[in-house]
Amino acid sequence: MRRRNPGLVIRGLAEWEGGSFLGQDDAACLAAAFLQRLTLVTYDRRTIPPLLKRWAAAARPHAGVIFIDEKTISPADIGGLVQALGALVQATRRWDWKDRITVLRR
Repeated sequence: MRRRNPGLVIRGLAEWEGGSFLGQDDAACLAAAFLQRLTLVTYDRRTIPPLLKRWAAAARPHAGVIFIDEKTISPADIGGLVQALGALVQATRRWDWKDRITVLRR
């Protein structure tokens, strides 16, 4: 992904902030991502949606969330994930991702 989109900032959770967010509460990760204007890309469709609902009710902003459905793009399908994310980046280049939520499609 980085090779195909060199201007795109991509941080894996293990490398972001030296891995300090590994095992942290979802809200802490989302809050820090907002401060750095980083959109969260996640397969977590269990804990993130309720958090986003609480934040929306409290008018608390986030820098965007892209959900991936493991039935659509397997976590093991790195090529498919890169291709789908690349297409999304191209299609949404002008979007303001603040408070935006979308589902990645193949």
